[in-house]
Amino acid sequence: MEKKAIIGKKVGMTQIFDEAGKVVPVTVIEAGPCTVVQKKTAEKDGYEAIQLGYQPTTEKHLTKGQLGHLAKAGVEEKLRVLKEVDVDKYAELNVGDVLKADTFAVGDKVDATGISKGKGYAGVVKRYNAQRTPMTHGGGPVHRHAGSMGSTSTPSRIRKGKIGAGQMGAEQVTVQNLEVVKVDPEINLLAVKGAIPGPKGGIVVIKSTAKVNVVKQAGAGISLNPQKASGRNPQKASARNH
Repeated sequence: MEKKAIIGKKVGMTQIFDEAGKVVPVTVIEAGPCTVVQKKTAEKDGYEAIQLGYQPTTEKHLTKGQLGHLAKAGVEEKLRVLKEVDVDKYAELNVGDVLKADTFAVGDKVDATGISKGKGYAGVVKRYNAQRTPMTHGGGPVHRHAGSMGSTSTPSRIRKGKIGAGQMGAEQVTVQNLEVVKVDPEINLLAVKGAIPGPKGGIVVIKSTAKVNVVKQAGAGISLNPQKASGRNPQKASARNH
């Protein structure tokens, strides 16, 4: 599978109908245009990758470091979002080249990375789906509290990873193995089946999926153990598995 990538902006969710007339929930993404700002080389950086720039803005919204980086690359546009991606067409791309939505095609499997919606400071019930304490028999006003920490004189501390209240959301989330349902290169829109993290207007990075579809072999699921059903009657087991 060819590795491709592009930066986009989440427009929102809607639904479209496929050729069979079934409703498909999709997330619409304004993908690109993205400008190649930098090429990482194996000789200088130790690896090969390209840096994409997206979302033109004004000079006052960029730092001096960002402005200097764009000026060194010879890119006239003031691009607000810079992301480094790994693509197979590394050798064909040069600084200044533009990638558009037609980088992807209908049927491509992609991974979508974005910053999830922030939920603020949340308790354990909302944050970790913890259970409430009993509502009757003297439960007291602690029904949604974290409860016992489970620590005694050993280890005399709270172990790392214990669930508790805290900031919920506003973190990087990747949803894998989504399908591109529609591509409109004229207005740079991608329609991806399913939900994508982040609010409307949030920045999203679309990459070729890292998932590998495993093809099940003909003899998979058939045991050599005669005590198992698949071992006593392989034909029946194989028919059931398929």
